[in-house]
Amino acid sequence: MVESGTGAKAPIPVALSSASVYPLNVHDAFAVSNDLGYDGVEVLVTGNQVSQDAMALNRLAERYEQPVMAIHAPTLLLTQQVWGTAWNKIESAAAMAVQVGCDVVVAHPPFRWQGTYATEFATGIRRIMEEYGVKIAVENMYPWRARGREAKMYLPHWNPVPEPYEFVTWDFSHSAIADMDSAVAFRDLGRRLTHVHLCDGLNNGKDEHLVPGRGTQPVIEAIEYLRDSDWDGVVAVEVSTRKAKGAGEREAWLGETLEFARRHLAPANEGAASGTHSN
Repeated sequence: MVESGTGAKAPIPVALSSASVYPLNVHDAFAVSNDLGYDGVEVLVTGNQVSQDAMALNRLAERYEQPVMAIHAPTLLLTQQVWGTAWNKIESAAAMAVQVGCDVVVAHPPFRWQGTYATEFATGIRRIMEEYGVKIAVENMYPWRARGREAKMYLPHWNPVPEPYEFVTWDFSHSAIADMDSAVAFRDLGRRLTHVHLCDGLNNGKDEHLVPGRGTQPVIEAIEYLRDSDWDGVVAVEVSTRKAKGAGEREAWLGETLEFARRHLAPANEGAASGTHSN
């Protein structure tokens, strides 16, 4: 973790994922991030042209004083038409990360039907990381169920913990659906945990990306573990605001999540001194 000018550990940065303002666009994400006082933005690459344009992102980062802290490659089902082939998605995301000055690319594990991309994924992302000097952090997903049975969607698996990935992104909503304990996963991953999507969820089969505290995940325990360890990643808020009633409620949810993150990521003595720390 980077140290501050006083020799103390600098706070873990909290970024806003552009997915958190959907259906608004990436420009709105920078504006909201600035308004609420976030440290930067994670950009999810979508069909929106600005999200695919490194120069445009750099202009937004400068205008709103919000650096890009991660690029989320378009590896979702909904972004299959963005940036062509599966490998091109990863490589283009890595190139964009270099252009905007960040070193983390978030990618979902491959789908089973993606041929050699799926079977050679671990080797391929290692090559791209070496070529571009970035970290490709593979995100935890969850089992898809149909008629009570699991449909095997990902290869080799939706759970990155036992896989040979050097870097991992952890999402609390996905963990909830998979009925996993995020606090345990954080300890199991150790130094491989590179990036965190802060939200919450329920084990109901719905990827809801709730405000922390509205689901069943041990979010406080997990992020306080990051606070108390020598962790040097970024916590990116990825809360769904699609059901928010207008801009006011959207900003209220995202402001509440930022306050939650800052409270539980602050050094323990600071929380105690301010009276805001809780277990």
